[in-house]
Amino acid sequence: MKLVIAIIQPTKLEAVREALDKIDVGRITVCDAQTFGRRRELTEVFRGRKSTIAPLRKVALEILVNDDFLDRTIETIAGTARTGPEGTLGDGKIFVLPADQAIQLGDATRGPGAV
Repeated sequence: MKLVIAIIQPTKLEAVREALDKIDVGRITVCDAQTFGRRRELTEVFRGRKSTIAPLRKVALEILVNDDFLDRTIETIAGTARTGPEGTLGDGKIFVLPADQAIQLGDATRGPGAV
């Protein structure tokens, strides 16, 4: 099992969710996120006043998948969340972490069956 964490643009959330649903990946946790990324903090001057631009708003998806669903999950997120044919800076990132165990609280199912 793997935990896929995808940081994407909020405008791409619905498209990514629908694309994942088509490949039978439907159990997703969605969290609001704020990122600085490579841009860090940006200060601009507008009408003589300095203003600091806040972190960028993103959405973090957390998806626990069995190993046989990993590649198609990553490909689906990457292909759907990318803006333009080659993507642009700020489209997001995908992280893959090992997941040792999953436990379904309702009936105490453990392992891949709990996913």
